[in-house]
Parts: sequence; C-alpha cells; structure tokens
Amino acid sequence: MTIYDVAREAGVAASTVSRTFSRPGRVNAGTAARVRSAAVALGYRTNPLARALSTARTHMLALLVSDIGNPVYAELVRGAQSAATAAGCTVLLADSQESDRLERAALERTLGSVDGIVLAGSRMSDAAIRVIAKQRPLVVLGRAVVDVPSVVPDNPRGVRLAVEHLAGLGHSSLTYVAGPEASWADGVRWRAVLETAADLQLRPRRVGPFSPDVAGGVRAAAELCASPTSAVLAYNDQLAIGVVRGLRGRGVRVPRDVSVVGFDNIGAAELVTPGLTTVASPLQAGGAAATRAVLAMVDGSAGVTGAPMVLPVRLVVRASTGHRSRKSTSPASGTTKVSPSAATASTSTDAGSR
Repeated sequence: MTIYDVAREAGVAASTVSRTFSRPGRVNAGTAARVRSAAVALGYRTNPLARALSTARTHMLALLVSDIGNPVYAELVRGAQSAATAAGCTVLLADSQESDRLERAALERTLGSVDGIVLAGSRMSDAAIRVIAKQRPLVVLGRAVVDVPSVVPDNPRGVRLAVEHLAGLGHSSLTYVAGPEASWADGVRWRAVLETAADLQLRPRRVGPFSPDVAGGVRAAAELCASPTSAVLAYNDQLAIGVVRGLRGRGVRVPRDVSVVGFDNIGAAELVTPGLTTVASPLQAGGAAATRAVLAMVDGSAGVTGAPMVLPVRLVVRASTGHRSRKSTSPASGTTKVSPSAATASTSTDAGSR
C-alpha cells in the first residue's frame, strides 16, 4: 500500500496523507483522523527510511552511556525512552564501557543515522564533545561542557546534604571514596566535599580512584581499613555498597564503627543490609529532560549553552549511617578503630546476613 492508495480511500490528495504522518500539526484534525482511519483499513505503514530520504530526518536518537551495567543508566534510559517515544522517535543505545575510544567509535558509526545525540557520563574530552556538537544536535547528561547544552544533578547541594548529615551525627572527619579519574562528576563532588568540610570544620581526605562498581568498593574497603575512618562518602551507590561489603568482611560494623553514604539512590540502595543512606538524583527526569532538549534542537530551537540545567537532589537517610561511636575512637586521630574482639563478634553476628 502507498500514500496514493490511502489518498483515494480517504478522498484527499497524496500530499495531505504525507503531511498527516510527517507534520500532523499542519493537517486539520478531522482530515487527519480520516487519513489515519483509511491507513488502518488498508494496512498502510510508513517507511522510516523513505521518510528520512525525503525529509533528512530519521526520527532516531543516539544515547551513549559509559557503563550499561550501572543501574543508574537503566533509569536514565527509561526516562530518555519515554520522552523519545512521546515524540515519535526511537532511541539507539550504545555502551562505551568507560572508554573514550569506544565512545568515539560508536559516535562515528551512528552519526549519519540519527537526528540528535545524548551523551550520558561521557568520558571524552570537552574539545572532542564540542566537535561532535557542531555536526549534530547534542546534549550532555551528568556533566557540564562549555558551549554545549548540559543537564546535571545538583552535585554540590547533594554533597553538602550528605556531609551535614554526617557532621550532625558527631563525625569530625570523613573519607571520600573517589570514582573514575576521567569522571567530571567525581571532580565536582570532591571539590564540594572540601568546601563543605571547611565550612563545618571537618577533616576530609580522599582515597582512589576506584572503578564505580561493587568490586571497586570492596577494594576501597581494604584501603579504609589500613587507614581507619568513622565516616565515608562514596562517589556512587555501587561503590558505597562495595565498601559496606568489604568492611563487614573485615569485621567492621556499619554503621556502628563506620557510617557510609552513597550517591544516586539506585534500586539496590534500599535492598542491601543495612539500607544505604544516599543522595537521590532524579535519574528518569534527567534522561527525559536531556532527550526533550535535544529534540527541541532537532526541531530548530537553539540549544541553551550557558549554565547547565540543574536538577534538584535530596538526601535519603537509611540505616548505613549512625552516631559516631565514642568508645571505639582514637582521641589522637579522631578515627574509628575496631578491636579484635569486636571484629570477631561482628563477623559472627553478621555471618547469616552475608
């Protein structure tokens, strides 16, 4: 079936049928309904490739994420997919596996096939991103890039909420467990830790970088035990969950000996034991906002390249944070130390839940 068959059935011109499917806003509502009814009756389906040849639009968007195994991206993808579907577009998903090289290669393969691009957690340089942005409408998600439209969570606010929470529990020092060295968000969060700690007269330190996953957190726990601390803020929830697992495996009790805070509020944060205190980012909303922004650019709107769009965050308090234990703290260092007997008791008590 062709548009000419549909036109005869609906009693309209072929050009009206074409506009009904490509630019529905330019067709009278009653006429458009008659055309769609005729199309359904005849079994007519639009050909996206043919439409792309005639309109230079593919109605496809590329969404690149740095790690498809990270639960954060599941929520971002869901938000992006929802916004794209509402606009009649399809999302092509690519995983760069934390590699700027793989990210560039994926972009080169898809650049000619998509109308716009959303980069989530990009590991490419700012200069490389700006080059791509000159070729296709592009929005960066989770990172601010000068001269490129960007959508970011309020990282400084989230860090401040977390550090103020720990200070309110009596912790006088904290350790930041860093994520990937190439992560823009990691740098922003560490700077926010330094600023907030200075305001609250806390002693901060940084360990890492570590891979932003549970295995990375387990490795971080070994370093934390070698140089004890009473409070930890991790780059993301996966790292925080790994830290909790690694500490408990060494007989350190969370939160009695060490309080742990994550970032993102992924689904697993409330499923682990103890439940993870974390900074909640609007993940689905971020994916949807970035997708709507790139779609607006595809339709001809100028992208906002000044300050990034900042999404609100909130602190979710669960059982992984508690008051600083005075009995197990060294007055000289201000850090928590676990006695062998306490470690043995903790290992025995926690064995069932591990």
